[in-house]
Amino acid sequence: MFLLNKFKKRKPVVSFEIFPPNQHMTLKRLLEVIDGLAIYRPDFISVTYGASGNASNNYTIDIAQYIKEKYTIEAMPHLTCINTTLDKMETLLSDIVQKDLKNILALRGDLPKSQELSTNLHKDFTYASDLITYVKDQALPISTAAACYPEGHVESSCLDQDLNHLKYKVACGVDFLITQLFFDNDKFYSFKNKLFHKDIHVPVTVGIMPITNAKQIKRIVQLSGASIPKDLQNILTKYEYDEKSMFEAGIEFASYQIENLMSYNVDGFHLYVMNKPSVAKSIYKNMGW
Repeated sequence: MFLLNKFKKRKPVVSFEIFPPNQHMTLKRLLEVIDGLAIYRPDFISVTYGASGNASNNYTIDIAQYIKEKYTIEAMPHLTCINTTLDKMETLLSDIVQKDLKNILALRGDLPKSQELSTNLHKDFTYASDLITYVKDQALPISTAAACYPEGHVESSCLDQDLNHLKYKVACGVDFLITQLFFDNDKFYSFKNKLFHKDIHVPVTVGIMPITNAKQIKRIVQLSGASIPKDLQNILTKYEYDEKSMFEAGIEFASYQIENLMSYNVDGFHLYVMNKPSVAKSIYKNMGW
């Protein structure tokens, strides 16, 4: 099923994001995680390339297929395009179609950090909009989602510039958007108002990351540019060295975010559960889902 149809049928659409095996998580453990998440019957599960785009493309697509076939839950592989040749992209998309996956999250991906790699970068795709256009031009049976940034992309000079890029990206063939995580709902409400004035009207599902470990926040802020409101900063300061209390307080903060956003009638919630079924369990319990 094209995920856009889910947004047409009901609100909110609830989904999870997971990441493939890496040095901290074996494939066996990941399959246990998926088993623990599937019992909540989310509308879909997205599968990333992993942190900094290091995970295997095939793992990402294969795991998405596994989720759809075993649990009859729609699965959406993330697909990054930076430094990818046309031939490789054609192969990846063909694999996605053959595995009966109907949706992708189209992303640029992280730029190479090595100067040597940057110099030899393949130029077939430069931006996510190039991938979105390619999928549309090939008339593939794939629905394309894209990312958006309530506080602006970290590489943009200002939010208005980022919104202009987003408008172009949507015009290239985006069916719905998933926000980057944020912790201040007012930032999202302001962002949605700006989308309206930019004539961007596709569904927007809200990315929520419960902060259950104080150590993760510094890297999250560095990568995303998300601001930390005072009430969350107080939680981080109070429970920095109390793992159990930090988990509980982080879940409560995320639940408050969700409750407040539900009163705004948002299109959906995309939970960045960090491969922790306990996070989904706690959020679902608090929200009565």
